[in-house]
Amino acid sequence: MPLIFLNGGAMRGEPLNYLLEGAPCAGEVTTAAQYRFYSVGDRFPALHPVAYGGAPITGELFEVPMDVLRNRLLPAEPPELELGVIALDDNRSVLSMLLRRPVISDPQLIDITDYGSWHTYREESTR
Repeated sequence: MPLIFLNGGAMRGEPLNYLLEGAPCAGEVTTAAQYRFYSVGDRFPALHPVAYGGAPITGELFEVPMDVLRNRLLPAEPPELELGVIALDDNRSVLSMLLRRPVISDPQLIDITDYGSWHTYREESTR
């Protein structure tokens, strides 16, 4: 089964986790320091690969069957995101949703890289 890095609404305890249809979580993981991390209008997070100035981002790794990925998870993703491959800090390559390149100039983007995770950003921004 393919592994997919999730860092938003489909993580454990989040409202879209049901889309995974019980796919097992392989635990919390961190990306390589090759990404900027954005909040898209405070609706969902988005990873964006960069050549420099990136940071490690924390999320969860799931073993998702291809049919669940194709029929449930991908159709529910916002149009600003696309499926790609990322590097984890342990040098593994896994699937993840990435910010579409033309969207990078969208004024709704808030750079939240320094928070390191969607959970931390949401906790800190509601204080």
